[in-house]
Amino acid sequence: MKALAALIMRGPLQAALVTGATGLFALFFPLIGLFSSASMALVTLRGGARAGALVGALAAVVCTLACVFVFGSPWPALVVVMVLWLPVWALGIALRFSRSPAFAIQMAGLVGVVLVLLFYALTANPEAYWAGFLEPLSQAVVRDGLVDAASAQALFAQLARWMTGTFAAGLMIQVLLGLFIGRWWQALLYNPGGFGAEFRTLRLHPAFGAIGVVLVALIGFTRGPGLVADLLIVLSPLWLLQGLAVIHTLQAAYGLHRGWLVGLYVLLVVFMPHAEILVACLGLVDIWADLRARRGRRPPSPG
Repeated sequence: MKALAALIMRGPLQAALVTGATGLFALFFPLIGLFSSASMALVTLRGGARAGALVGALAAVVCTLACVFVFGSPWPALVVVMVLWLPVWALGIALRFSRSPAFAIQMAGLVGVVLVLLFYALTANPEAYWAGFLEPLSQAVVRDGLVDAASAQALFAQLARWMTGTFAAGLMIQVLLGLFIGRWWQALLYNPGGFGAEFRTLRLHPAFGAIGVVLVALIGFTRGPGLVADLLIVLSPLWLLQGLAVIHTLQAAYGLHRGWLVGLYVLLVVFMPHAEILVACLGLVDIWADLRARRGRRPPSPG
């Protein structure tokens, strides 16, 4: 990873090549898009808005030419620019000037909320929209014999009910992961151990705690998918990140082996989404209770 980060920072041409190539491959293998976003984040965090815009423009040219050659259309390149590069460029600027990871992720959370509200304002029936959007996939799985028609109808109807919040949260998580990888690369090159120290300071504004309490209370009355549930889905990654910051702080403060953290992330994957809910609740509680201040105030170890 450090070698890749060093290659990106050799100059705008190298950065544009890495950003554009990984953005193109992300059309086939979506997870590679994280490295494309991280490349844009690294350049923006280190060089500023102008450096990030220059690399983005050069990468867009590379990606557009490749898309015309491969797909016969430049439109996939526009998707890459709008989804992988532009959001992380904006958040990179916010993080560079604020030097606060909490500020950056709160900005991402607010954008996610705005997207959900706009979707509800512009779509008469979000569930019906997603049902129509997913219908070709439903027909495909039935045609391939993976499930019968009745099961497919029930499954995709349930998916359609939760798609608005899930889709917005997925976009937000992708952008934040790209930003954090870029910040980690920056620390590897110029400030070893700095990313971990910065992440452990992550603390959301109390307003996000109040919003969380209100949404959790309202979900008991709505009893199912809808605007309240979608807003809760979009904002829950923010509380999850604060919960992880609490756990990382305690691990560093008490000198616990890093294997505990590895085990935690394995549990988050294996017991998804229940483990994420528990950690998010921990983060929500920490907004008000400041659990990290109650750990005996032992200084965290570096790294």
